[in-house]
Amino acid sequence: MNVTIVGTGYVGLVAGTCFSRLGINVMCLDVDTRKIDLLTTGGIPIYEPGLDALVQDGIKAGKLHFTTSYDEAVEHGEIVFIAVGTPPGEDGSADLKYVLNVAAEIGRRITRPTVIVNKSTVPVGTAANVRQVVTDALKKRGVAIDFAVVSNPEFLREGVAIRDFMEPDRIVIGGDEPWAVEKMRRLYAPLNADRDNIMVMDTKSAELTKYAANAMLATRIS
Repeated sequence: MNVTIVGTGYVGLVAGTCFSRLGINVMCLDVDTRKIDLLTTGGIPIYEPGLDALVQDGIKAGKLHFTTSYDEAVEHGEIVFIAVGTPPGEDGSADLKYVLNVAAEIGRRITRPTVIVNKSTVPVGTAANVRQVVTDALKKRGVAIDFAVVSNPEFLREGVAIRDFMEPDRIVIGGDEPWAVEKMRRLYAPLNADRDNIMVMDTKSAELTKYAANAMLATRIS
């Protein structure tokens, strides 16, 4: 299975590296040339214990690749993760411009059925926005290509992110298309062998689950 990760920040880099550890062929895309140059040589732009060694192992095994080219990245992935930042806007709401920009870039390039996965933390309803952006891009191209948008929120803790990814308490898959959900199940199958920790729901419920988890964490901390 070929997977593309757009964004090599904390979430994207950890997810991409861990997927490559599972034997999946991963390509990570970032528009920051300096980050890609660093990653290609085995360095990492963030600190997470053990991540640098896993990146180097993935590169050596030929399972982890890095690029600044959208053409190369979208052509590579049958599943394309969006893992870019959603910084707060002036009114405190999540700024979705980076997420929607990535969706538009994907829509301009897909040539086969593709699962587009929101890994970024986004407000409820974002999957529908991404779906519309991709649909508009396909219409502009004058082509009809099957695609699905899935919400797959992350629950990683800094310092133990690798363990959280490889030994997850839950894997939330929000999808409205059965074929896309099945593809996500196959992707996560190696992490779901000992017990069934995959929770399937619709996209809005998955988006809400991430915010509910964040709220519960904040409550526990306070």
